[in-house]
Amino acid sequence: MESTGCLECGEKIIGRVDKKFCSDLCRNAYNNSRSRDKNNLMRKVNGILRKNRSILELHNPHGKGKVSKDKLMKQGFDFSYFTNVYTTKTGKQYFFCYEQGYLPIENEYLALVIKKEYID
Repeated sequence: MESTGCLECGEKIIGRVDKKFCSDLCRNAYNNSRSRDKNNLMRKVNGILRKNRSILELHNPHGKGKVSKDKLMKQGFDFSYFTNVYTTKTGKQYFFCYEQGYLPIENEYLALVIKKEYID
């Protein structure tokens, strides 16, 4: 049974009536091009999160520390991106990039922590 063109390349399709692509190569290329924008956005966000985590890890080798917000920003830290927020009973908010976290404290400083439950 012959059908009309492949959705990717336009070649005639030979086979089942409901077949949409002439080959696996065309099917993969078509689906990859449809999801490219979403994948690029996710790739960009994951890159920012990895960079944030690396910067926090650099300043927090022992699991607890303190650093100025300005110092992190100069290294390219983006405070708009984090993986989760933990709010304590007293209302303090810790922001995490995976297991590396920070708590805003006085005078534009941040207390650095590691969330142990991610590690154990």
